[in-house]
Amino acid sequence: MANTLSVTDRVLKEAQRIAHEKLSFIGTVDKQYDSSFKYNSRNGPQGQSLRVREPNQYTRRQGSRVMDVQDQNESTQTITVATQDGVDMRFNSQELIQSVNSDAAWDDFSKTYIEPAMSSLVSGIESDFIAYCTKATYNVAGTAGTPPTDLAAIGAARAKLNQGLAPKDGNRYVQMESVTMGGLVNGLKGLFHDGQQVKKQYREGMIGRTGGADWYENERMWTLTNGADVVGAVNDTAIADGDSTITVDGLTAAPAVGAVFTFDATYAVNPETKAAYSHLQQFVVTAATTTSITFSPALQSTGAKQNVDALPSNDDVITFVGSASTGYVQNLMYHKEAFQFVTADLPLMDDAHKCVRKTQDGLSMRCWQGSDIRNDELLMRIDILYGMAALRPAWASRITN
Repeated sequence: MANTLSVTDRVLKEAQRIAHEKLSFIGTVDKQYDSSFKYNSRNGPQGQSLRVREPNQYTRRQGSRVMDVQDQNESTQTITVATQDGVDMRFNSQELIQSVNSDAAWDDFSKTYIEPAMSSLVSGIESDFIAYCTKATYNVAGTAGTPPTDLAAIGAARAKLNQGLAPKDGNRYVQMESVTMGGLVNGLKGLFHDGQQVKKQYREGMIGRTGGADWYENERMWTLTNGADVVGAVNDTAIADGDSTITVDGLTAAPAVGAVFTFDATYAVNPETKAAYSHLQQFVVTAATTTSITFSPALQSTGAKQNVDALPSNDDVITFVGSASTGYVQNLMYHKEAFQFVTADLPLMDDAHKCVRKTQDGLSMRCWQGSDIRNDELLMRIDILYGMAALRPAWASRITN
């Protein structure tokens, strides 16, 4: 049993090494909440959901007039860890046991079995996570349909993060598919420094650092395809603070979930000073029909959580980014804490003698091996239980292509 358990342990270590290299997006986001989902041998799992408190916001009192004491207006968001994915393999007993006898045999075993299996698992999870985070991001920089070839679009995305008060602490990243990256790298090749590419640990796709961010090439970036109509109008005379759904008219087709739009007279404001910026506030569609749009962020024209200078009015024009029925790759610039990826410890079953659980880089995985006596095979499964969130979407911006 000890020998087969050591094989299971080695397989899981190799699986996590491969995952570390290939998770270029998940490897750069916030994983600080993992400890809330650790498996406790006494009490079992620590629950499926975690409520995260959002920072309080306040308004300024000017002068020495009577105090204007503000109530605490705390709000929370929930991270739910309920998605279990995995990858399954089978080997004959000779094949698996002999693979640990030499490094050469192990390397061949890893390349033949573990690497393609983990690549499939990692690619699927990261693709889903990127799509989730992009659909939660309402800021957009760049010109739809015009691939960036210089730092103009990157600078515009950086400005969006700054205006959302994202920290300038070295934890900003760019994820970009290879076609866009190819054009940019060619135009900016003098700005990427090879000596900075390898830091403490290497990740696949790392290009370098420029424009205030680490750059990664990632073929899993999500593509938004706009609906068949990209111009409508407000048909709502009762819009109020806190609303995130409005009635509309003039649309011949429902907008796509993830599409970004503006109202023609609703401007963004500084989160602290509440002074209006010179650009319209952008919103992202979370659900829609031809007569109703649900969106994020919710409208707030007053108070500590103010995000617009004024509420939309009836008949205001609604304009979507990009052309009708057209697809646009959505690259991302973001601060690490814009997005959260959380894994939970899966239990080690009482009757599973060849079952190992390990955590690396904040990712908890379990490897479970069992035998099939009839066919002289060893069956192996690698599982991960995870959840995702976008707690601070203002700290991210799409870079449209």
